[in-house]
Amino acid sequence: MPNGIDNVKGVTMNRFSISLFLVTVIVTLSSCTTFDPYTGEQKASKTAVGASIGAGVGAVLAYLDNKDEDSRKRNQRILAAAGGGAAVGGGIGYYMDAQEAKLRKQLRGSGVSVERVGDNINLIMPGNITFATNSADISASFYPVLDSVGLVLEEYNKTVVVVAGHTDSDGDDDFNQLLSQRRAQSVSDYLISRSILADRLETIGFGERQPIAANTTAQGKQLNRRVEITLLPVHS
Repeated sequence: MPNGIDNVKGVTMNRFSISLFLVTVIVTLSSCTTFDPYTGEQKASKTAVGASIGAGVGAVLAYLDNKDEDSRKRNQRILAAAGGGAAVGGGIGYYMDAQEAKLRKQLRGSGVSVERVGDNINLIMPGNITFATNSADISASFYPVLDSVGLVLEEYNKTVVVVAGHTDSDGDDDFNQLLSQRRAQSVSDYLISRSILADRLETIGFGERQPIAANTTAQGKQLNRRVEITLLPVHS
């Protein structure tokens, strides 16, 4: 039968294990967080931790990795235009933290979700507030939201901005692919018109290939119809 000291040691070790587990959970969730698009409250959800991360930032990074363009030369042009001539270096985390906070403030109540994945930021813009059905023309009511995004991008100009269009699975694959590309291009063109350097922008249409919800329900399809803007810090 264990003595009192052993019991105390056991309790202490159990508490240490529980504390370590909680710290691990908190760190894991803090590296993959999202913000409610209407209240601005931080939250960790299955969407943020699961499908949305893989379908959003992960797909963008894979796309950039497979591009033939010399990304180093592009990054040098971005940094030269930014005026500093150097990447943010060891301060990347702080730089992206400040940018995230500004975006969260600007986009509160807009319907746009702000998602943080490591040192990258993802803005998820639902299709129902961005475009009319089957159209690539930006809704006039959404211009002020994109204006707010543009102001932050202009201030924090040491980032690559990837604009990606997505659709649900209804309709023809080719039509969905083209529609997603046209919608992404419309957003990119608008940002360029708001003085965002064209060199910073990458535009891609994923069609129906990167769902963040099941296409078997109306709610799931609505979530899949979206444009995402992913902000990646520039490395020299």
